[in-house]
Amino acid sequence: MNSTEIKSRIDNANALDFGTIFNQSIELFKKVWVQGLVVVLLNIVLAIPVILIVYIPMLFFGFISAFTFENNYDSYGHTGMTIIMVIVVVLAYAFMIVAMSAIGLGLKAAFYRICKLKDSEQLGKEDYFYFFKKPYLSKTIKLGVAYSGIAFLATMLCFLPVIYVVVPLSFIVIVYAFNPDLSISEIIKLGFDLGNKKWFIAFGLMFISGFLAMIIGFLMCGFGVYVTTSFIQLPSYFIYKDVIGFDNESDQMKRIEQLSTF
Repeated sequence: MNSTEIKSRIDNANALDFGTIFNQSIELFKKVWVQGLVVVLLNIVLAIPVILIVYIPMLFFGFISAFTFENNYDSYGHTGMTIIMVIVVVLAYAFMIVAMSAIGLGLKAAFYRICKLKDSEQLGKEDYFYFFKKPYLSKTIKLGVAYSGIAFLATMLCFLPVIYVVVPLSFIVIVYAFNPDLSISEIIKLGFDLGNKKWFIAFGLMFISGFLAMIIGFLMCGFGVYVTTSFIQLPSYFIYKDVIGFDNESDQMKRIEQLSTF
């Protein structure tokens, strides 16, 4: 499915029913809660090396700076070291944000692939690292950079833009999950098109789903939050399914299996 056809389906989308999508999300959650928990745990595990890569150099520069400050009273030299440390810290944090964004985006996109398998009751490999393999790794990283940039810009523009952009960002991941061969600009544009078209119902479903997931998670002694987190992502999947849908499902699933063997 090309971007023109997807855009046409978005523009001509029918009204969606809040209750139907919510009930569908509950039923699918019963099938994929284990996979959702695996994605959360993988996010945590993969984030640890990234954090270490960032903080070990920062600690190293911190020790050097402290040693230099104690043994060298040249203010110019100390200022130069401070500037270097600031640059290192900024670059390190930028790397961490982009890396964790790419990891989260790739895992979430793979989770949506798994949701489609479970929803359609098809047999297939649950490949959590599908978007980290050679065909799509560079695109996942670039899309992670764009994703982080959009989120950062919205944050800098204060509170209201963040509320608005959270919906299109969620659809960017879904569009990428099921149309990974589109260009990055097409994926972002289609994500915003779908987000703008169905913003109110999507935000309402995300808010209610997030609230329930948090309450039920805390009632499960806190750790349950990790179990219920994936429920928040499911309404967006059904909005995408109802508005755009899936063409040539058997061909797509065969391609998934072929790529997952590389």
